Amino acid sequence: MESLIKDIFTNVMEGQAGAVKEKVQAALDAGIEAPVILNEGMIAAMAEVGRLFEEGEYYVPEMLISARAMQAGLSVLKPHLVASDVKSAGKVAIGTVKGDLHDIGKNLVAMMLEGAGFEIVDLGTDVPPEKFVEAARDGAQIIAMSALLTTTMPSMKTTIEALTEAGLRDKVKVMVGGAPITDDYARQIGADGFSPDASRAVAKAKELVAA
Repeated sequence: MESLIKDIFTNVMEGQAGAVKEKVQAALDAGIEAPVILNEGMIAAMAEVGRLFEEGEYYVPEMLISARAMQAGLSVLKPHLVASDVKSAGKVAIGTVKGDLHDIGKNLVAMMLEGAGFEIVDLGTDVPPEKFVEAARDGAQIIAMSALLTTTMPSMKTTIEALTEAGLRDKVKVMVGGAPITDDYARQIGADGFSPDASRAVAKAKELVAA
């Protein structure tokens, strides 16, 4: 039993999607509970990937490959998690703001958050403020916005203003990120949090949900 969890952990770390799917199924067949597979096999592996990234031992490609392997395992695990009523870490609506079509960073953050047990609503790219407002109405606890162009950064501020106008600003936390975004800019536009990379986005999201 323990060796199956260890295998899942290692396969996620090494980004072996096929092996992760196989081992997750084997673990379920062996009677290991879905939450144990998720927490000890997959979330623990993604936390380790995040740590290695922060220490400069892993780079974005390694993180992406591990996150994809974790998602492959999640596809097998999800129906069982629903059945065992696993509590999500929180609901995050994520998207790249209006006018911006970049999605690699956004996808990586979404995968890392999903790997940490968050429920993800991926709004895609070129997302207008109304779409974020709608997601907040639908129960998202965190609105996560990404921008990669300096020209699309103002759309973050517009979205926060739209949330305020809709009377939802105090019901959600707003997180921003992307290459040109800084902590100062996040504060300036009234966001609740900023993350410079996908690994730290997970810690920031947990902090915001707890607050």
